[in-house]
Amino acid sequence: MGAAVELEAGGRTVRVSNPDKVYFPERGFTKLDVAQYYLAVGPGILRALRERPTTLERYPDGVEGESFFQKRVPKYLPDWIPTAHISFPSGRTADEMCPTEVAAVIWAANLGTLPFHPWPVRRDAVDHPDELRLDLDPQPGTDFKDAVEAAHELRALLDEYGLRGWPKTSGGRGVHVFVPIRPEWEFTGVRRAAIAVGRELERRMPGRVTTAWWKEERGERIFVDYNQTARDRTIASAYSVRPRPHAPVSAPLRWDELDDVSPPDFDIATMPGRFAELGDVHADMDDHAFSLESLLELSRKDERDHGMGDLPYPPDYPKMPGEPKRVQPSRAKKPTA
Repeated sequence: MGAAVELEAGGRTVRVSNPDKVYFPERGFTKLDVAQYYLAVGPGILRALRERPTTLERYPDGVEGESFFQKRVPKYLPDWIPTAHISFPSGRTADEMCPTEVAAVIWAANLGTLPFHPWPVRRDAVDHPDELRLDLDPQPGTDFKDAVEAAHELRALLDEYGLRGWPKTSGGRGVHVFVPIRPEWEFTGVRRAAIAVGRELERRMPGRVTTAWWKEERGERIFVDYNQTARDRTIASAYSVRPRPHAPVSAPLRWDELDDVSPPDFDIATMPGRFAELGDVHADMDDHAFSLESLLELSRKDERDHGMGDLPYPPDYPKMPGEPKRVQPSRAKKPTA
């Protein structure tokens, strides 16, 4: 596999073992290619991960090998990488790494980490998200262009409610829009805001957008995955490498670019050049922090005027207060005469 190499990252030296190990056979990209990619976009991915508890999605033998999510930091975590103590819906807890320098990203890449999954919180306030993350997920029969149309409508919606979002490709067919918020609400409140956004988007784009949790009810529409805002649900960070054969990445975008790009435009070979030319186009996100009150008022109005309460949580969650029955509609017991 070749002798280990050392990379300099922010004044710190990080060792990359087996640098010639092929991670993406279709393209021939190696572990060293992945590490050098993360070094090239270092300021951008660090902005996305800084101080955030981060789950590692590891592919130690490349995209064609076994993979796993590592939530708990290994015992051999370097002492210069800080951690945060977080709790899961099950009541269990873990210490997760919180990158504060690019070297931490390279260290994780050496373990076979491709996507990084940061929580929407900082390590000094792990129960209070500072990002509202909106996931526009194309369902069968729809594609990236449909997600882009929904994203434009979402942008207008957010503007009306006094918020601003920053878009990025998911690395697949979807679009993510992140809204920086003040860390004044817990996960349940942020999730209710996401539900309110999704329902309003449904009203504005009937037949094209849905918040239906059950796949059998979604149809050929863009699904607003509100449960991505639930505790312990994460979205791959900006600049994360996605585990697909062509080595795509989740690409931060400007709004005026959305109509002219395609997800395959961005991979570990093309993104470094874009980054060198434009820098991090989301660099100003941390300069903003919006209030959720306008969206929470919309949520209250939906419940008060339309009887729209909570929606189902993921199946591995404990039953939550106010949650409707968590049963697939086609399997629900029909009322007797």
